[in-house]
Amino acid sequence: MRDPIDPDRIDLEALVAHYEEHGTLYVAARTDRDFVSLYPTTTGAPPYTGSITWMTSAKQALKASWRVAHARQISEMMRLFQSPLALAGLEADVHGKRWRLIHKSIPTEERKDFTYSEEELTVRDYSEGLPGLVWRNFYGPPFVRMFGERLGALPTECRQNLDEDIVLVQPYELPTEAGTGPGMAREREFISLLGPECFYDHEHHTLPTRRPVLDPLGQPLH
Repeated sequence: MRDPIDPDRIDLEALVAHYEEHGTLYVAARTDRDFVSLYPTTTGAPPYTGSITWMTSAKQALKASWRVAHARQISEMMRLFQSPLALAGLEADVHGKRWRLIHKSIPTEERKDFTYSEEELTVRDYSEGLPGLVWRNFYGPPFVRMFGERLGALPTECRQNLDEDIVLVQPYELPTEAGTGPGMAREREFISLLGPECFYDHEHHTLPTRRPVLDPLGQPLH
């Protein structure tokens, strides 16, 4: 859009028109710290039709009050969009769980292979299972049913029922613990309790063999 959004008088019609014309919507705060984006998928079919991404400074998570508000906000968004899954963590960690770097080579006329690298998804979307555990993992009804009683095996301080159909699983207190030795050990421990078959195997690059049974009408967003 040509002009900044007036926070005191948000023109929703202009935002909708932009989204309909371009197929995506990316809003950045004046501070250049907070970003919200809508990305619909243009291929495939329900249940997965796109994603909503909200990015902010990881320093926010140092505040206990912010963490409480964050959990409430995410659960409200999940209910609003009938979403079965939301993941929250450092961008690098979430990206690393959802994507992997692969190396390819193609022959050339000089008979020397041209090598290059590209990223590919570990799991295309939640219908194929889970890419791994991150800082905060919000599970809706299909995943609560999939895990079943195994959720009860997690430490009580790391499992929170946000309401009757959304469970928050949080292996460690702060997102900055992702990628550390203790953080990764905690993730492995939780995956073993919840069932390794429910998660992408990053060592052997194999898809989950146990996947959620999604609701008949599907779920619009993750």
